[in-house]
Amino acid sequence: MKQFLKYVLATVTGIVLVLIVVGILGVISLVGMAAKNASTTQVEENSVYTLKLSGIMEERAASDPVAEIIGQVSDNLGLDDILTAIRKAKEDENIKGIYIEAGTFGSDSPASAHAIREALLDFKKSGKWIVAYGDSFTQTTYYICSVADKVFLNPEGMLDWHGLGGESYYIKDLLAKFGVKFQAVKVGKYKSAVEMMTADQMSDYDREQTEAYLNGIWKVMLNDVSKSRKVSVDSLNAYADQMVTFADQKELLNKKLVDKLLYTDEVKGEIKKLLKIEQDEDIKQLTTGEMLNVKGKKKEGDQVAVYYAYGEIVDSKTEGIVDDKHSIVAQTVCRDLEKLMNDDDVKAVVLRVNSPGGSAYASEQIWRSVTNLKAKKPVVVSMGGYAASGGYYISCNANYIITEPTTLTGSIGIFGMFPDVSQLLTQKLGVKFSEVKTNKHSAFGAMSRPFNAEETALLEQYIDRGYKLFRQRVADGRKLSVDQVEEIAQGRVWLGNDALPIKLVDAVGSLDDAVKKAAELAKLKEYHASSYPEKQDWLDNLFSSVTKKSYLDEEMQAALGEYYEPLRFLKSLDQRNAIQTRLPYIITIK
Repeated sequence: MKQFLKYVLATVTGIVLVLIVVGILGVISLVGMAAKNASTTQVEENSVYTLKLSGIMEERAASDPVAEIIGQVSDNLGLDDILTAIRKAKEDENIKGIYIEAGTFGSDSPASAHAIREALLDFKKSGKWIVAYGDSFTQTTYYICSVADKVFLNPEGMLDWHGLGGESYYIKDLLAKFGVKFQAVKVGKYKSAVEMMTADQMSDYDREQTEAYLNGIWKVMLNDVSKSRKVSVDSLNAYADQMVTFADQKELLNKKLVDKLLYTDEVKGEIKKLLKIEQDEDIKQLTTGEMLNVKGKKKEGDQVAVYYAYGEIVDSKTEGIVDDKHSIVAQTVCRDLEKLMNDDDVKAVVLRVNSPGGSAYASEQIWRSVTNLKAKKPVVVSMGGYAASGGYYISCNANYIITEPTTLTGSIGIFGMFPDVSQLLTQKLGVKFSEVKTNKHSAFGAMSRPFNAEETALLEQYIDRGYKLFRQRVADGRKLSVDQVEEIAQGRVWLGNDALPIKLVDAVGSLDDAVKKAAELAKLKEYHASSYPEKQDWLDNLFSSVTKKSYLDEEMQAALGEYYEPLRFLKSLDQRNAIQTRLPYIITIK
């Protein structure tokens, strides 16, 4: 027995020692990886920045340490990172050009794709070259890559060019099968968000606004590609109608949509010619991540803070396996803006808004914080892919608003949606109810029945007050009369280009333009931009990526495709504020 215990004790001791050694090695590895992540990348002479357009792009994307540890590449791209990398590539004399490799790429909005394209055009002002290659080009990647000096396609590849189409989801009949329906109260004939739950097809008003902004986005894309590829707009439209997506590759060459048909190994030869190196030499390449670690210009002068507000506007953050997207959390944003207001080193603030809206209450709280900030220092809004409804609410009182040409904005309206599960409970499940109350409306919101006429009227009055407040906020911020705002409100969605003549915005331009304007309003001679809120450091990202199951969420998004958003919406339905200022829930642009 003693001998047995001796061996058991020795085994346990050995296991403990092994675990300790493994733990120490793990900590050393993590520290080493963190140090590597924080180190400065040295750019060798005659290098190329390789921009891989593959994965899902968001306004900002956190690094994925888990993917790095297990040797996988994260599917998330940050627009801010790509723009920074392009700018650094322009400034670094050792970077001779950009090689764009097109893959399966999903942009969060047409405006984000336009922003990358504009940054690449600015890069070309340095006199450096851009080459793009794709085994296949999606319509979005081709739009971006058309800016290149040379566009190469695989001899067996495909180039998608078919125009834009929008698709909305309607699940009223689906919910009815389960005995569920929604009672909706809204202000604004164009406020179509409720239609997803209350209608079975697109309303005439929603069709009108959707056609307007789709045609506007397509016009921008046509003009941009036409200018870069020297192909007429009429021809590009004709190619879309002909569905050149399925055309012979040589036909794409004849139509001047691409410059040459090459295999991957042949593209390397073209790059080597531009670098003037021998064919047996290796190409010195830097990824986006490596470019971010390249030492940029020294930050001098006063500070202009760029505060990123992106995602749905919510009262508080909710976590979930299919609800792990970034949100604009009112309490957090208000606290952050107050800190910027009281920070004497910050002379002006650019609020970068990329949001379809959300909670009306949360939007009002952020509006208040922006108003307080504006009283102390200049505030300029830079609109990203979306700055609509609640996204416009939090923007409207800034000193100056700059939009991307294809931003979706406006949507000045408000609605409330309340689920009615009485048929599910009483007819489908056989639940019985007895109501007892002390006052007339004591049982308001009871599960056993829908709202009655009087209760609905009270809700309509409440929603109408919210709309009038929203409309007044816009009138005051944009120095318009209430009647002028009403003409362009009613929940209508406007394209950035179209928002300018109706005075919803002050200019069309980029985030850089917004920073320049903020510096101008603050009367700064020398300045630099700093991003807020600061991104998590490497170790924080490691632990948060594990707890949030972000990799699983990415996998679900990739697997479900366009059906991911409806699933995510239904999952989080009970966690949303009932009173909303936001765009139609799901807009799929193809």
